[in-house]
Amino acid sequence: MKSNYVAFLEIWNYVLTIAAAITAVISLYLIIAHALKVASLKDYKKKYDYLRDNDSKKIYQSIFAFALALTLFANTLEQETVKLHIIWLFVRLFVTISIGTLIVYLSYLLLKFAYPTQLARKLRKWRYHPRTNPSTGNKMKLLSEDEEDVHLDEGMQAEENVFSVDYDVWVDPETNEVHIEKYAGHLEAEQCNSCGFMTMKQIKEEIHLAPTENSEGETEKFYQCSYCKAKRSKVLKIAKLEPGGNYHLPDHILFKEDRAIYGVTIEVHLGDGKSKIYEFPSTEQASDFLKEFDLDSVN
Repeated sequence: MKSNYVAFLEIWNYVLTIAAAITAVISLYLIIAHALKVASLKDYKKKYDYLRDNDSKKIYQSIFAFALALTLFANTLEQETVKLHIIWLFVRLFVTISIGTLIVYLSYLLLKFAYPTQLARKLRKWRYHPRTNPSTGNKMKLLSEDEEDVHLDEGMQAEENVFSVDYDVWVDPETNEVHIEKYAGHLEAEQCNSCGFMTMKQIKEEIHLAPTENSEGETEKFYQCSYCKAKRSKVLKIAKLEPGGNYHLPDHILFKEDRAIYGVTIEVHLGDGKSKIYEFPSTEQASDFLKEFDLDSVN
């Protein structure tokens, strides 16, 4: 019986060693392929979009594969102890799976709550990296919020006014060639069915049935397009009440004078432990943003 168990362990160790090596290679491949993909994108806007959509996901996939490789390899250690009795096989299996799960869970928490700040800095770097006109080779100038409006149509300006879309306008000073880049805004707005711009915002909400701890409520939200003034509404369910307070912004936000201020960062901490970071080039834009802010607008 024991000889069969020892033979099983030899096969077990061989298979898990091979599997650990394969998953370790996969982990390394994922992170290297991601880095090469970022390096291969010469267009800064495409680099920005790729990092925004894939950076955290690719890092998490690589860490997950690494944790799996570590778990598999750890199940080939302490062979002499495991040979003593099959119970030690299950003890080792339980301990290694627990450690691997802990690594994955801690990585998930770091990527969800801590890494977004680092990612925001990375994205900001590529968004405002000096541009070169590909057709002339000339250095391009990024226009300020006031300067760029002349190059945006009314619909684009309306999207910026409700913070659903943000446009960067780069101009070649020598040829006056204009490049316009579109970015997701700080607040969420819906696409208007009439004009097609991302300018449909909630203007009011009426609660028809208040929720209780035992039953759901019902509310009707009214929307209006800030560009073409089209209106619509929709009825939604309100979740049952749960113990605990809700986050709300202070009634009055005051800033000191703008002298020597080159940027404003607003970090909103929500009741579920999540946080959102918003950056603005001036206190005026930050103030306008706070006037528009509501919890339903948080992505």
